[in-house]
Amino acid sequence: MDRRLRELRLQEERDFLESMALPQPAENPEHARGPAGESALPWSPEEEEEEARRGQAIVPEPLITDGDWQVPCLPKSPRDASLILEAVKRNEFLRCLGDGQSQPLVESFTPEQRQPGETVVAEGDDGHTMYIVAEGELSVTQKGRQLRVLLPGDVFGELAVLYNCQRTATVSALTVVHLWAIDRQAYRTIITEKAKQRRAEVLAGLRGVKPLQGLSDAALSQLLDSAEERTFAHNEVIIQEGDEGRTFFFILRGQVEVTRNVEGQEEHIRVLKTGDHFGELALIRNIRRTASCRAQDEVTCIAVAKEDFQELSPMCAREPEETVQEFLPFSESRRGSYLEEPTTPRQLQDLLPVFYEEGEQRGRPVVLGTGGFGTVELVRSAEDGAQEGFFALKRLRKDHVVQKRQQDHVLMEKKVLQQSRCPFIVRLFATFRDSRHVYLLLEFCQGGEMWAKLREVRCFSEPVAVFCSACVVEALDYLHAQGIVYRDLKPENLMLDAKGYVKLVDFGFAKALRRGEKTYSFCGTPEYLAPEILRHEGHDYAVDFWTLGVLIFEMLVGRPPFHSAEPQKIYSKIMDGVFSFPVSVSEAACSLVSRLCRRRPGQRLGNTSSGIRGIRKHRWFSSLSWKKLALRQIDAPTTVLLKQGPSYANFKRFSVAQQLPEEEFSGWDEDF
Repeated sequence: MDRRLRELRLQEERDFLESMALPQPAENPEHARGPAGESALPWSPEEEEEEARRGQAIVPEPLITDGDWQVPCLPKSPRDASLILEAVKRNEFLRCLGDGQSQPLVESFTPEQRQPGETVVAEGDDGHTMYIVAEGELSVTQKGRQLRVLLPGDVFGELAVLYNCQRTATVSALTVVHLWAIDRQAYRTIITEKAKQRRAEVLAGLRGVKPLQGLSDAALSQLLDSAEERTFAHNEVIIQEGDEGRTFFFILRGQVEVTRNVEGQEEHIRVLKTGDHFGELALIRNIRRTASCRAQDEVTCIAVAKEDFQELSPMCAREPEETVQEFLPFSESRRGSYLEEPTTPRQLQDLLPVFYEEGEQRGRPVVLGTGGFGTVELVRSAEDGAQEGFFALKRLRKDHVVQKRQQDHVLMEKKVLQQSRCPFIVRLFATFRDSRHVYLLLEFCQGGEMWAKLREVRCFSEPVAVFCSACVVEALDYLHAQGIVYRDLKPENLMLDAKGYVKLVDFGFAKALRRGEKTYSFCGTPEYLAPEILRHEGHDYAVDFWTLGVLIFEMLVGRPPFHSAEPQKIYSKIMDGVFSFPVSVSEAACSLVSRLCRRRPGQRLGNTSSGIRGIRKHRWFSSLSWKKLALRQIDAPTTVLLKQGPSYANFKRFSVAQQLPEEEFSGWDEDF
């Protein structure tokens, strides 16, 4: 291993251990654990705070499509436009989010003014606007403590243009202040429309490239997802005659001169312009470059690596894919035993709450989990007191769903779960509604949440991580085959059943998507967001493979590869795409995570021509039988994580204040 890389990995491990402040493990593992497998080490306040923060996913927010609403357009003076552009360029976070030099973006900023002592944003309030200081000074405080002073050119409140989040500090005017402001609706509309337009233009250009003609729209989209945008300075050599051909280029902007060496002299051949392409001949014929290409001015190109080009171009011969029975999609014959269901209650009144049997909460209803829209409670059928009669009842407040404009996402969750027949996806047995709630009656996963298990043991052994990851791969394979992208993979959304098998839950962010199509919502969990979501480029099934890589890293290491107390720093790290592994992580695991977490979605394992089969065939899974897993014939190594006791033994106890929500009669839930 390269010495520098090893030093980086050692330092990463030291930093991680120091940040966690872990005690030394006991010689006997049993001595480090309490009764029934409980951790003998209480969580610190910092860990409790991390759990609360991680529990708050970014909810997808639909754009306003009202025809009466228009993006603000206010032409700026050269001075004001320059100030806005320079502020965006200097901001470590914003410069990653898209082309800040877009004229519509600059013109959408509107002026605001504040008097001395006036509050611009207040800590704890919901944010929807980003500001750039044009003139004046402002004070930034957090919990009453002075943090800094903002001056002209500074940016604040930038997270608010991405998603609905609470302000983490208070900003007040010290002098008369002039600000430039842009709200989330305007920002997202401009960036999204610009990304759609740019992608459509590039795809239209690629359709005219002869070596790519005959490719489907989905294949062209995958090729573009594999490409990188590269910029060359004036007179810079892009291709040198005689070199090995490694890249295909499509010109987005600028001009390229093509020359050939004839008897020691450079002979001009032609000039290529925007929309032209070059470099494909050496890739198709596997020969060295036959000419040189040099930038005549600043040139921006789409660059496609040789392996990606050869994988997709119809003019490049490829070995036929080997058909392996081991990796066939989930079939009806493999589902047989799973289709046996418990007797399902037909009405909400047929369900009875399960109560805690001991402790301070004895006699209170068991709450399995809480979220922004409601709770999940343990219930049983009134007709069956046996173990098989247990269910998880997800109760969602209709007023909150409507307030946050999440009706479509709740309906999508219901639809996906109703249609799913996969042993690695939680089952939906029935739905109900009343004037205040909608209800999803779900399969009860007695083993509890993977997130809680991971926090108890800090990190999983490799056999446990392999098994859990394989269960997730099966679930994703099933969903993708049904045309569903999941978009919120993380330990909090994985449950263990009574046998230790992993099941995917919570489909509020799931979306139906055709191959080659993109969606532009901003959603997920900060540490798990894929780069293309942050760049507003549009995303698809590839985000699920990125999150799979992050999940595997977190299971093995105890934290995600991109982590910070500040979301802006998390996003900057994701955009940089640089992370290292502790030395305790095996080479095979490093290989798999690195191939899943490639910045370009078209290059990720699972999203290439071999599909998800490429993940199954990776050597990290060499010890696992995929057939036996699908048939649930493997003794799950996760059983060591399960606690014995009452049905709720593997769940954290929640104290939930029961508030009667407002009645809601808009009718969006009539299918429940």
